[in-house]
Amino acid sequence: MGHIGRRHAALVARHEQAELAALIDVRADLQPGLAAEFPGVPFFASLEEFLHAGPAADVLTVATPNGLHAPQAVAGLRHGLHVVVEKPIALTKADAETIVHTALQTGRLVFGVMQNRYSPPAAWLKQVVDAGRLGQVFLVQLNCFWNRDARYYQPGGWKGTQALDGGTLFTQFSHFVDLLYWVFGDIANLTGRFRDFTHAGLTEFEDSGLVTFDLVRGGSGTLSYSTAVWDRNLESSLTVVAERGSLRIAGQYLDKVEFCHVQDYQLPALPPTNPANHYGAFQGSAANHVQVIDNVVATVQRRETATTNALEGLKVVEIIERIYALRP
Repeated sequence: MGHIGRRHAALVARHEQAELAALIDVRADLQPGLAAEFPGVPFFASLEEFLHAGPAADVLTVATPNGLHAPQAVAGLRHGLHVVVEKPIALTKADAETIVHTALQTGRLVFGVMQNRYSPPAAWLKQVVDAGRLGQVFLVQLNCFWNRDARYYQPGGWKGTQALDGGTLFTQFSHFVDLLYWVFGDIANLTGRFRDFTHAGLTEFEDSGLVTFDLVRGGSGTLSYSTAVWDRNLESSLTVVAERGSLRIAGQYLDKVEFCHVQDYQLPALPPTNPANHYGAFQGSAANHVQVIDNVVATVQRRETATTNALEGLKVVEIIERIYALRP
């Protein structure tokens, strides 16, 4: 029941067509605070305890450290639960495939949490590319420059470990890899350079990388990322140079259109990034989690289909795994 777990729990508790059935965490000391925050919701000290003796439920949300996502998702599926898995759904392609196969065998649904797809600029970009307005895409440049220092990587925590964190691309920037794949498709012919500038003693992996690739559909691209930015986040941006125009979206969560010059096209007025809603004041990417929960409820009720399914979550893991295979 860390930060993201609480976010999911609060959204479910406030949803008009859902009920928060139980809370699970290995830290028993959290129970008093959670009891006050979510009165009347039973607390269990392990997933196993809940699956053995917990109340009936339809959906299990897995919002634990990355390395635990796959085994816990599989356990939920085998118990007959649909599963919502925070990003990344796994740390290896093999584990992600196990989730997909188990979902098929059990007839249950798996939802990957890639809430940035709901950002109005991201949804607009997807629509523009799918409609062919840009023509052939020539170049895609994705920049992710954030700060993650000793304030984030606390001694004794799971963040920064290879086994439970998995790496900068998994924990910080998998949303951006997902956006790249969702909009432009698969990538090939990868090259990479990786450095650890400021995180020696803080993490077990790189803090920065420069990756080049070709788009399978045509065109080329770069992914530049770093968590070595001093003091605070600098930039997240996606720039596209194409046959019939160029555009750029930016903002910490790629939530602003900064440039759009496309042949015979006028940028429409986009919906506000954080619309007012009955859930309260969730800001930034948290506002998009509202729509994730809405989609889960509607899909389980057979009114919609999953916006991010297990196969797409698997593909993001596979792309990151291919990039990390380039590390010395």
